[in-house]
This record gives sequence, C-alpha cells and structure tokens, in this order.
Amino acid sequence: MEVKKDILWRVYLCFIGMGLFGVAILVKVFMVQNIEGNYWRSMADSLHTRYVSLDADRGTIYSEEGRMLSTSIPYFNLRVDFAADGLKENKGKIFKDNVDSLSIRLSGLFGDHTPAEYKRILQDAYKNKDRYFLLKKDVQFVQYQAVRDFPMFRLGKNKGGLIAETKNKRINPFKLLANRTIGLSRENAQNVGLERTYDNYLRGVTGKRLMRRIAGGTFVPVEGYDIEPENGRDIVTTIDVNMQDIVETALMNMMVSNEAQHGTCILMEVKTGKIKAIANLGRQPDGSYWEDMNYALQVGEPGSTFKLATVIAALDDQYVSMNNQVNLNEGRWQIGRRTVFDSEPHPGQTNVSIKHAFELSSNVGMAKLAMQCYAKRPNDFVAHLRKLKLDKATGIDLVGEGKPVIKNTKSRTWSSTTLPWMAFGYEVLISPLQTAMLYNAVANNGTMMKPYLVNSIMEYGQPVKYFDPEVVLDSICSQNTLRQVKLMLEGVVTNGTARSLWSPYYKFAGKTGTALVANGKEGYAKKIYQSSFAGYFPANDPQFTCVVVIKNKPEAAKFYGGAVAGPVFREVADKLYAIALEKQKPMRATLAIDTLLAFKNGQGREWKTILNKLNLPMQGNVNNSSWVSAKVDDKKITFAAVQQVKGGVPNVTGMGLKDALYLLENAGLRVIIKGAGKVTNQSIPGGSQLERNQTIVIELS
Repeated sequence: MEVKKDILWRVYLCFIGMGLFGVAILVKVFMVQNIEGNYWRSMADSLHTRYVSLDADRGTIYSEEGRMLSTSIPYFNLRVDFAADGLKENKGKIFKDNVDSLSIRLSGLFGDHTPAEYKRILQDAYKNKDRYFLLKKDVQFVQYQAVRDFPMFRLGKNKGGLIAETKNKRINPFKLLANRTIGLSRENAQNVGLERTYDNYLRGVTGKRLMRRIAGGTFVPVEGYDIEPENGRDIVTTIDVNMQDIVETALMNMMVSNEAQHGTCILMEVKTGKIKAIANLGRQPDGSYWEDMNYALQVGEPGSTFKLATVIAALDDQYVSMNNQVNLNEGRWQIGRRTVFDSEPHPGQTNVSIKHAFELSSNVGMAKLAMQCYAKRPNDFVAHLRKLKLDKATGIDLVGEGKPVIKNTKSRTWSSTTLPWMAFGYEVLISPLQTAMLYNAVANNGTMMKPYLVNSIMEYGQPVKYFDPEVVLDSICSQNTLRQVKLMLEGVVTNGTARSLWSPYYKFAGKTGTALVANGKEGYAKKIYQSSFAGYFPANDPQFTCVVVIKNKPEAAKFYGGAVAGPVFREVADKLYAIALEKQKPMRATLAIDTLLAFKNGQGREWKTILNKLNLPMQGNVNNSSWVSAKVDDKKITFAAVQQVKGGVPNVTGMGLKDALYLLENAGLRVIIKGAGKVTNQSIPGGSQLERNQTIVIELS
C-alpha cells in the first residue's frame, strides 16, 4: 500500500510539473504575441528590410557672373531584375526574343565586351534568376538615355527588368581655375575649400529608401516607401572667371619659366574686400603645376613687404616723417653678433630719407628706424602691429587659415635682435592674405576690409542669404600717415626696386620683397628665396589690390621680388586695365602722357579737335590757322608755332605725309617720297628760295 502511494505521488508530481511547463509555454507565447510582438516583428523585418540613405543633389557653386565653378552631374549604376514579371511570362519569351539585339546594342554603346560575351553574361544571369544583377557601373546620363530605348529595357521596369540607381559625381568645369579655393567634395575624405566651409548649405537633407532582402542576400527597393531628399542650396562666389584666368595664367607663366616650388596670387577688390581671383600653384613630381595647397592662407616670414607695417607704426606714432634721414651704412649694419644686410649693397649711400630707404627696400634702414623709435619700448611697436590686425587671421570663409605669429618681449624666442629683424619682415609669421588685407587698407583710404569669397546663398534661383562687405578697422592710421605711405609706395615704382615695372599708361603703387627662407633641417644653406610683390592699381583711384608670393627653387638665377613676383603683378594689372578700357569703363586713373609717343607737326585746328575729343592736358596756344609742333613736357603736351617763310620752301620736317604734301604741292613743288611715318629730312631746307618746277625729296621714318 505504501509502495502504491509512493508511486502515485511521483506520477502526480510529474503531471503537475508537465502542467506547469505547459502553462509557462502558454504564458511565453502570450507575451511574445501580445507584449513583445512589436519588438520581435521589427527584428524579423530588420533581417529582410532596411533603410538606405538617398543623397540630396548637392548645390552648385557659381562665379559672380553666373558661371558654374563646381557642380554635380548624375551617373547611374544599371541593374537588371531577371525575375521581373514580364521576363517570367510565356517561359521567358521577351528575354529570348530580345537577348541577341540587346547584346549587340550594349556592345556598341559601351564597347567593353563583344556581343557574344554580353549574350553569355545576360543568359547566365537570367538562368540564375538574379534579381539585382549589376550590368554596368558609372554610366553617364546620355548613355542611360540610350539604354532605356534598347530592346527589352524599353518595356519598362516590370516587363524589361531595368533598374537604374542614380548617384552624383562632383566636377569643376574650369578644371585648374581656383580649384583649391572652390574645393573638392569627396565621398571618403574630408572636403576642402568652399565645398567644406559651406557644406551645410550645399549638401541639402539626406532622404531614405526602404530596401527588401531577397534570395541570395540581395536587397531591392520597395516601391512607395521613399523619403525624398531635399536638394542643397547654391552658392554665388565673388570669383570672376575672366580675372581668375588672367591671374592663373600670369602666375603659371612665371612659375614655369623660373621652375619655382610654389606660389600664390591674390586679387582683391579695394572697396569691398571681395576676392576676385586667387591662384595657388605647386610644383608636382613630374614638373607640372597644380592647385594642390592654398598657399595664400599659409603663414611664413613675409620679408620686405612687411616694411609697410614698420613705416606706418613709426609715422603714426609721430617719431619721424618720411623726410627724416637714416644712415644706410652702405647696406651693412652689425647688431651684436648678427649683421643686417641689404639684398643689394648701396655704395656711397649713407644718409638718405626714410622714404628713399623704403624705396630701395633697405633692411638696414628699416632696422635702424625700428631701433631708433622703439628700442626702449619694443612692445609699443608690437602693439601697433596688433592694431593693424597682423596678429590675427583674416577670418576669410575658408577652413585652414594659418595662425600668425607676432612676438613680444615675453615670447620665449625674443632676443636683442628680434625688434630690428621684425622691422624688415623676419621673426614674424603672417599669410599672403594678411599682407593683401593690409595693403588693401592703404588703397582704401585707410579702411580695412575683411576678405571674403561668397556673395550669397541661393535656393531655386532666389537669394536666401546675402554676405555684405565687412569693415575690420575704420582707419588703420591718420590721414597724414596715409598720405606719406602712399607716396612711398608710389616711389618704389618710380624711384625704387620696382622701377623696371613702371607703366606709362597708368600709375600703380606697391612694394617688392625678397626673403631668404629656411628649408627644414638644412636651414638657410640651400639659398631658397621667396619673391613677393604687394600693391594696388591705379594709384590715383585704386580698384584692385594684388599680392604675389613665389617660393623659388634652390639657387635660382632669378629671385628678386621685382624680377619674379613683380612681373606677375604687372601682367595682371595691364590686362585688367586693358579690359576696363575696352568696356569704356576706365579705372578713373589720372591721365599720364606716354613720353615715348610720337607727335607730328600739323594744323592748329586739327590739334584742337584732338585735344577736345580726348581731353588731353596741354600748355601753350593753338590757333586754328597756325601750323604747330607738339611734344611732351612735364606730363603735358606743349605746342610751338612752326614758322613758314612767305614765298619760300615750306618747312615740313616733323609733319605727316598728308600735311607735307599739302604744303609742298601748293607751293608748286614736285615731291618724291621715301619711307613712311613722319618727315625727318627734306632735300631743300625750309625757308629756301622757291623756284618753279623744283623737285624736293622728303624722307619719312
């Protein structure tokens, strides 16, 4: 009996355990279905569906006159769904009827496979019922349009199986022009230039597409579940394509001819601070040049172009005027254990004006000036440099601008020779763009403008944000100081290191610079020079500031700023001035008469017509009935009467052929003409006794 009870108790215990286990299963099923159902269903869906990003169309970057500088063009990945409904009907009749002609068309368009190879590829994919077969990658839009009309594919997605995936590729239509400034938009690397700075505007808002997993682990789009992307906005820059081409070409010509390492040329609009052109060229391993770095933003020792800051400080603090004397010591001056050298010796040059020392770009002169004014208070000099904003980056709308270095007496590397060396552009680090901002302030009557590259943000052709000119300093110095530094900068061109660049057609002002630069661990031993020129034009009503900085190769035969950077400036200025004249919108420069022009003697009334039409400056009296000679004197046209003896041989020397013939033939002379131009010699002197039927020979050249 006890045994039976023991057995029954065990049986009941097993039944109870099984019952509890069953109840637990039912509870779990209930929880899975009703409480955790959404979670597990989403987990199941995640194994079969997923969302992928749909990139928005990136905005276009335009030049100021509306030309595309950077834009996106569509490319396509072509895929085929070989299990599409139309391809399964009637035992694949559509595929079988079209595979030959389709193969021929694909081979003819792409040329990468023969028709037989394409037929085999298509048949293998059809046999495997591949639902997302990659037919061709990176197909251009024109090619995609052609493919849509091919046999089988023209029937549409459901019957022909063609699937096109769109993606955009960024291109710069003008290739090299301002390439580094406009920038690059790259899929797997960080953007640069304006593409990076304004990426938030350009990239738009990414969309989403639901993709469903099918056999073989392939995902295909699910129709009707797309979240469309919002296209990016467009940017209108301050860059002028024509000016950029001029700047790029001028810099390239000099870089190639001098085999320079790298260089930059910046063109800035004086009144606004707009960067109209900016070229950055670096020498590549194969000897070619490309916009590989934004050298305009890199800091370095500027050399002699920095002397402008030195004279502004000394003049504005009223320690000196430009006419005060400074001893050049023939271009050599020892300070402690170091010696200041001028780039060219100045034999016999001792006491000269500060203006002329600046024109000659004398390092000795500037070093002595700094020591004379600031030896006891060097931080006063530093304070003035900071006032000129040389210790701060310009803040231009580009990422990667270098950090300038202006030392003070608390700096770890300050020494007894730091102040004089700073005076001529060493032991300081600033960028070419900072140099441009300073010189532009002088050109802009003392008002310092912030340089910038973007005019506006556009959306569907309408501006949504404007960028206006921004004043950094209302005045960098007093008007008296400004007047003096302008004369000094003009003097560099007429009487200094840039006199070989002088133009007879318009005035410009600027400063040359030649700096010996260090080459890593080798220091200054390689004799690598940086040539620079900073200036503005026309000097009487400045429209543009231009800064050129070129780092030459070691031991370059030509390295002075006036010989390397100066000609680039002059070429840019000449071409822009010529363009302004062609548009009949001169840059309002005061007329400068070319003293090399050849003037012909002529009738007074004709000269009066010319003077009135061209508004030429003149001196002397011009009568309608008189014959006059003309020459340039003190930048004006001076006239003098040409006396003709009554009854004598006319004096036609200096006249053009028309006037000479008029006088000689009316006097009854037979004329033999030699040469062309104006009369330089006549066989019978003017005023001689006139005889009938005489023959006179006139020579023209």
